[in-house]
Amino acid sequence: MVTFGATANSNPNKSFEVTPSPSDSISSLSFSPRADVLVATSWDNQVRCWEISRSGTSLSSAPKASISHDQPVLCSAWKDDGTTVFSGGCDKQAKMWPLLSGGQPVTVAVHDAPIVDMAWIPGMNLLVTGSWDKTLKYWDTRQQTPVHTQQLPDKCYSLSVKHPLLVVGTADRNLIVYNLQNPQARSFALLFLYRVQENRVTAEVPDEVGSIEGRVGVHHLDGSQQDKNFTFKCHRDGNDIYSVNALNFHPVHGTFATAGSDGAFHFWDKDNKQRLKVMSRCSQPITCSSFNHDGSIYAYASCYDWSKGAENHNPATAKSSIFLHLPEESEVKAKPKVTTSRK
Repeated sequence: MVTFGATANSNPNKSFEVTPSPSDSISSLSFSPRADVLVATSWDNQVRCWEISRSGTSLSSAPKASISHDQPVLCSAWKDDGTTVFSGGCDKQAKMWPLLSGGQPVTVAVHDAPIVDMAWIPGMNLLVTGSWDKTLKYWDTRQQTPVHTQQLPDKCYSLSVKHPLLVVGTADRNLIVYNLQNPQARSFALLFLYRVQENRVTAEVPDEVGSIEGRVGVHHLDGSQQDKNFTFKCHRDGNDIYSVNALNFHPVHGTFATAGSDGAFHFWDKDNKQRLKVMSRCSQPITCSSFNHDGSIYAYASCYDWSKGAENHNPATAKSSIFLHLPEESEVKAKPKVTTSRK
């Protein structure tokens, strides 16, 4: 066990580094829904797991296990009971890793192109995978063929599930909402076209989306709430505009965090339409992030984000790091709404 409390000041946000670091860019971070166990996927073909421990205001991490894919790994998800990890990537397959029991990974899903995002659907006991082959596939992990294949209008970039709804962001700026109680039909087919350059990430609760245009949009799926929709700018510095690479809701307070290619992460209160905390920038972009199960730990990855292409990437000189931040209540808890009265 390595403790990092003594080195927190080496990071501008007083964060704690997880070691050993992946040897290439980090594509996803996922906390177990039941424990402080963190999984990271990387472009070095690896899926790694650490146990995270807290003592007062210090955090420690211990490597637990790792598995390999044949090509870069792009996404990960946990089963809702915290026993199993799923991972997918450029080898066009998804693996199921019975982490808690120490079992070996097995292939449970296959696409015709890289798998870029996935989610476990607790209410249906199914794994859903999204791919650049323009399909969503729903898998019963006990079977070799999908229980349903959903054609998409373009390449899948991201997906998000909150039963009974699933939101998919695709190329050509489509956001599609499906009703999982009838997955063979679009519940809100092409609900809206989000007018940004491309959708980068959909949130864990499917009513928010970030983009490479440095914006986040809040869109209510309930028709009676449409007047509360709004969009705000973020991750900008003067005329420089950065992509929003990650958006995570706090599991207790309902506020959310955004992280971007400007190397910064911020906490937001969508109900009061305000930023709760401005965080200092890291030296590299933040590519992904995740809250733990009770929101007491926020993990984020600082590494090359491929925005300048493969020709400008040198993993030998560009360190990929995972950091852990302990949010203070004032950073993540929404402030009471201020009401004014006229006399």
